Amino acid sequence: MMRRLMKRERGFTLIELLIVVAIIGIIAALLIPNFLESLQKAKQKRTMADERSAGTAMMAWLTDEAGAAAAGYPVDVSSWTGDTFVQVYTDVADVLQPRYVQQLPKLDGWKYGFCYTLNTGNPSALQVMAIWSGGQRPDTEPDGTACDTFIAETPLTPASSGPYDPSSYTNDILWADGSFVIWPEKVK
Repeated sequence: MMRRLMKRERGFTLIELLIVVAIIGIIAALLIPNFLESLQKAKQKRTMADERSAGTAMMAWLTDEAGAAAAGYPVDVSSWTGDTFVQVYTDVADVLQPRYVQQLPKLDGWKYGFCYTLNTGNPSALQVMAIWSGGQRPDTEPDGTACDTFIAETPLTPASSGPYDPSSYTNDILWADGSFVIWPEKVK
């Protein structure tokens, strides 16, 4: 009787363990790429949401600045000296915080700096504001030095516009003057 009990308590064989490890490896190989894709999609959506909320704050500022003048409210329009684009994050934050937004987003979903452009010199101009993210690009620096390229191409005249394949995470995301100019969207 004792011998039978000892034979039953042997445990798993090496082949059984290898089969279990192989099955777990196959399942992981199928799930990890989907998980990584979901992480990139979440970063992209967060970037768009941050641009939209910062853009809403900019639109509220614009409503106060230009809308009051259009409504006949006494506003000193002589201070509108022409196109004076504020492009440094801290300067844009000084204009918008805390009256229009509690905290202006500084980094996009990939932890790279947003590039801001705000025409504080002439809020009634055709091109007033923009928020740009370079997406997941190795040439984009977290400190915002890639904004120099973006600023050189502004005011708001991107080489391409419209939607692009949402699974391309190295493309620009650009919000300007009230709507997205370049954005990820499933195109049929």
